[in-house]
Amino acid sequence: MGAESRRRMRDPDCTTAPDDGARHKGVPTARLARLAQGVGEAFAELLAVLAPVECVCCGSEDSALCGTCARRLRLLCTRPFRAEGQAPALLTENGAAILPVVAGAHYRDELAQALLSFKHLGQGRLASVLAPALGKAIRTAVGDGAGICLVPVPTTNAAFRRRGFSPVHLLLGRLGRVGALPGLHVADALKKAPGPGRGQKGLGRGERERRVRGSMTVRLLRKRSLQGKACVIVDDVLTTGATLAEAARAVTAAGGVVCGAVVLAATRPPAAAESPAHGPVTPGPR
Repeated sequence: MGAESRRRMRDPDCTTAPDDGARHKGVPTARLARLAQGVGEAFAELLAVLAPVECVCCGSEDSALCGTCARRLRLLCTRPFRAEGQAPALLTENGAAILPVVAGAHYRDELAQALLSFKHLGQGRLASVLAPALGKAIRTAVGDGAGICLVPVPTTNAAFRRRGFSPVHLLLGRLGRVGALPGLHVADALKKAPGPGRGQKGLGRGERERRVRGSMTVRLLRKRSLQGKACVIVDDVLTTGATLAEAARAVTAAGGVVCGAVVLAATRPPAAAESPAHGPVTPGPR
């Protein structure tokens, strides 16, 4: 992807060698490991020739995210913070928060570019870097809590057809497969209600709230799984907070107890203040 393409996208809106060498008498495990590593490297080089890629952040060749940019992205996500204070739709007229939110990082620099490329340019391999950042934010939010339902915000049908996947579900699925969410349960309970399903990019706070109001509902067969359960809403990007507020409304209507929300990244809307980072958003073990 060229520099001009990256500039246009600035706006916000592990394989291991089989460990079975010891079963073959006289064949050193280390030799098999080196062979497997060599084959893997050769395959990666072949892919780079047949389907060359560039770092989505700096444009260097042969990697969707180069080592330097990956380190910078991880550095951006080292300190998750409370972000509801910069989301107008999550604040009352007196400035009190109606839903606590933990964000993995601010939506900027390498994180913003990687997330945009992951969602809109089919760079699915970036999930290996983005998922741990989301997992860190989730653990910061829930603390030592267990038995908590993580409820992902659904994507629209149009966006799913265009991308072929739901970003939040994909990241949570990856975290689940590597055992990064012990004691937590992903409840795919929300769905988009029938409607035009238009996007929110470029809309102001009031228009966003009107656009998303009533846009989500809980799947009929999942309602019982939420009743009386502590729930945390999970989304990728926080802007005005209208989407999280609507998701929380739908979960609450189904009997779930919404304790807070987690996002991978939070933008900085105009005239919004950042909330202090005080503790987890959920209660401790019950």
